[in-house]
Amino acid sequence: MLVFGIIVALLGAVMPILSSRLALGLGDVGTLFLAMNGAMLAASLLVGPSMDRFGMKAPLAIGILLAGGSLASIAAVPGFGPLLAAVACLGFGGGILNAGTNTLVADLHDDPDAKASALNLLGVFYGIGALLLPFGVGALVARVGLPALLLGAAALCLVIAVAAVALPFPAAKQAQGWPIARAGRFLRMPFVLAAAFLLFFESGNEFVLGGYFATFLTQALALPAAAASYPLAAYWAAILLGRLALSRGLLARVGAHTAVMAGALLALAGALAVAFAPSLPVAVLGIVLTGLALAGIFPTVLGIAGARFPDHSGTVFGILFTVGLTGGVTMPWLAGHLAAWAGLRPVFALVAANFAAVAVLNAVARRK
Repeated sequence: MLVFGIIVALLGAVMPILSSRLALGLGDVGTLFLAMNGAMLAASLLVGPSMDRFGMKAPLAIGILLAGGSLASIAAVPGFGPLLAAVACLGFGGGILNAGTNTLVADLHDDPDAKASALNLLGVFYGIGALLLPFGVGALVARVGLPALLLGAAALCLVIAVAAVALPFPAAKQAQGWPIARAGRFLRMPFVLAAAFLLFFESGNEFVLGGYFATFLTQALALPAAAASYPLAAYWAAILLGRLALSRGLLARVGAHTAVMAGALLALAGALAVAFAPSLPVAVLGIVLTGLALAGIFPTVLGIAGARFPDHSGTVFGILFTVGLTGGVTMPWLAGHLAAWAGLRPVFALVAANFAAVAVLNAVARRK
């Protein structure tokens, strides 16, 4: 999961260097993001049924090897075409790692609250990886160069692949038959639909907040660009702290559905504080509150779904990740058009509306 965090942060962190080296335009950059996210979507849909059918060892080993090979390729690509292929391969490997690690951790715990707590702890390592790469690029790229950093990350992937091959994993849950043939049955279940669209809005909000908050500070509150990264780092740190707190016993005390509802409502309040912030301190307080509140929503909903479908967790997680990532792709696009039409403050009002949808869908899922 730490490697998946590195993958998600990679393009944003290294794009200035790659754009200069390969003479990439803004259209090329958009195509790269589309290729990576599209490959993640495809992997999320396919890998879940594969794990239910064949077990988790092979998908996790293949996913980490794809990621490592892609990182090594990006270090030496000569042009846009090979870079596009490497980024798509990286996204596919990352999608496998995201679905595989979450499904594995969920399957190792029987109690629903223990499931959700463990998944929140797993999410902490995603945040560490997402923070590690930008800091590494900023601190080390001038000293050792980008190829050396990427090759180092590829070597880490190779070590993890060896561990995945060597360690024992749970047996396949559906050794007979092909679970994807039964995916339609889950798509017709009200609980699965409610959970999937809950994650659509939540994942979309995470992408929008991470992508637009620094721009909001510079354009709406006139903060210098160099200083805008610090409040954004505080947002990511708040997510880490929120997931760590939930994993250390807070979730067991309040219950999974209650934690999701409280997180959605507090995040809604934080997003409105940002939307109407009259000053920088209020905006920073709002984004930190939003990060703390939303931190546990995604992993806790996965824990609820894993407890509901223990024998088909891979297939159901594949559906949830696919719909959630669709929100992560489409919601920033919608936010960009909204910002161009009405300014950046309404973007955070949209985020608040999405959190209201999360609260409603959580109530529906709980009832179903």
